[in-house]
Amino acid sequence: MERIGESRAGAVVALGHAPVLADSFQPGADPANTVPARTVSGDLIEQLRVLEEMKSAISALQARVVVAFDLAQRAEQAEAGVPASERGQGVGAQVALARRESPNRGSRLLGLAKALVMEMPRTLAALQSGLLNEWRATLLVKETACLSVEDRCAVDEELAPDTGTFDGAGDKAIVAAAKAAAYRRDPRSVAGRASRAVAERTVSLRPAPDTMTYLTALLPVAQGVAVYAALSRAADSARSTGEAETGGVIRGRGQVMADTLVECVTGTPGGFSGINLDLVMTDRTLFQGDSEPARLQGYGIVPAEWGRELLGLGQAGQDHATTSDTELTVWLRRLYTAPGTGELLAADSKARLFTGRLRRFIETRDHTCRTPYCDAPIRHIDHVVPWHSGGKTSLSNGAGLCEACNHTKENPGWTTRAVHADVHTLEISTPTGHSYQSKAPPLPGHRPSRT
Repeated sequence: MERIGESRAGAVVALGHAPVLADSFQPGADPANTVPARTVSGDLIEQLRVLEEMKSAISALQARVVVAFDLAQRAEQAEAGVPASERGQGVGAQVALARRESPNRGSRLLGLAKALVMEMPRTLAALQSGLLNEWRATLLVKETACLSVEDRCAVDEELAPDTGTFDGAGDKAIVAAAKAAAYRRDPRSVAGRASRAVAERTVSLRPAPDTMTYLTALLPVAQGVAVYAALSRAADSARSTGEAETGGVIRGRGQVMADTLVECVTGTPGGFSGINLDLVMTDRTLFQGDSEPARLQGYGIVPAEWGRELLGLGQAGQDHATTSDTELTVWLRRLYTAPGTGELLAADSKARLFTGRLRRFIETRDHTCRTPYCDAPIRHIDHVVPWHSGGKTSLSNGAGLCEACNHTKENPGWTTRAVHADVHTLEISTPTGHSYQSKAPPLPGHRPSRT
């Protein structure tokens, strides 16, 4: 499909083809009465605008389709005799698979679609016409989530996004307008939302480039400010007394704050003691100086040189290291992969639960939840073919899943099976009959075949 729409100026926009230039200037014509000649750059900008408006319109259509799918699933489940309290389970996961998103994101997309279609028609109309994109419509839905259906509809009517209210407004301006309107309608609900937010406090960890990590704490404002002030005072004190100098190198203020945080939380100057590290690498990387990167469980890919330096702490399975400040006990579990395939060794168990080394093998092989597009940490190790259906407790019949995905696969109509492939592969079938494959992530040493 080459032709996808027309710009406001009436120019036909062709996807993948150079725009046609209008030869509007003729010799002998009065320059004052001629329309300026269109340029390639101008037509490309028009094409970008049309495509952006189409994306918004498609997002609005997706919202309508998601709501229709949810209603259809509930009706089918009611006919199948599913209890009313259990109807609709797994809908968000199916939406996620269809849109190639994580299950968590799929649940949020389902909630967004319901809010737009059923409670905020003017915001949906603005999305459909291109006055809002999907992200800004999401902001409006998020900031009115604490309101009742009636108040939410009233805020939607007050803001009237489909009239161009937010034309030229940024994200912060949209959030501020939605918050103000929500507070005017129901100040008690907005205040209650703030008090309930305290229950969402948490600490998370995610990888950062160059073998670093982001340790993030979501805290109430008073506690967060107090923690930061304490770290700042410790850093200023260390720098003023000369304690910030280590090995002839003066640490920066941020470095001192980071080191102080680690030492206060772990209770040791080095920040770690008596820990397990699962480092997966090939024998070539370890013994021959190969550049094939390794993988550290709980983090991800690490450089080969960094892995060899880590293994240089000691010898055998239990390694011992000593620093100038403290003695550290570090356990290194060295897992080797078969050359060319990147497969770990198989293991079986007669027990029903995945425990011990078998569990560690599966956690190392799968790394994160095996549901497609889900990067959540593994919380459950469960059977691919259920135990009550004759499934064995084995490496091939085990899969690492997050808690939500493990519960989702138990819903009626969901099936999972292992299929024969070069790496451990699962085939997940949904109640609608659609199938999706999930391959275990490649381990160090994996060489994909090329045709």
